[in-house]
Amino acid sequence: MTSEPPFPDQPDSDEPSSGQPDPSGKAPQNENPALRARVPDHVADGCFSTGAIVMTGPSEFIIDFLQTIGRPHRVATRVVIPHPVMPQFVDALQKNLDIYRGRFGEPQAPPPNPNPDARRPSPQEIYDDLKLPDDVLSGVYANGVMIGHGATEFGLDFLTSFFPQSAVSARVFLASGQVPRLLDSLKGAVKQLQDRRQGPTNQDPPSQEPPTDDSPQPPADSV
Repeated sequence: MTSEPPFPDQPDSDEPSSGQPDPSGKAPQNENPALRARVPDHVADGCFSTGAIVMTGPSEFIIDFLQTIGRPHRVATRVVIPHPVMPQFVDALQKNLDIYRGRFGEPQAPPPNPNPDARRPSPQEIYDDLKLPDDVLSGVYANGVMIGHGATEFGLDFLTSFFPQSAVSARVFLASGQVPRLLDSLKGAVKQLQDRRQGPTNQDPPSQEPPTDDSPQPPADSV
């Protein structure tokens, strides 16, 4: 898992940082200079996302990046990440967000839900309201990511790091204010998986319903 600016010519992007935290608190200087990722033409332009849904599968996490401007709302990109890779992605995103806060302050949060007491829709209701194109349905695989940010947005380049050439499988742009909510959803998904693997404790009564691997975490943004 790597974390470095996907767009070197972007003036506001930060220095490269790895997926593992640096005890010194400083961003290391290009720890992996040999990494070069090919950008296929069909992903070069990327997509802008206004929210995300994180789901936990039996061996992978699925992140559906949404576009909720206009109708119909749609899944713009679906990214599939193996379980062992997600904690590294969370660490890398947290580190980049901390660097962002040090440079620009707290990112501007999206407007709050105007009706916070409304019933949360079920996963089926959420996806009934979303367009999921056929070419997005199976998603794209990623076992690495490069992260960069400017003053107003973050760029995520999801990678397939296979010999002999890494490639960008999906490119996603997020407004900086969306990142803390995405990070919370990712952390929640990781914790859900950890709790599921540990099983119920003696102090906790067993759940009345068995956990399902395809139940979404709360969206990073309302749909």
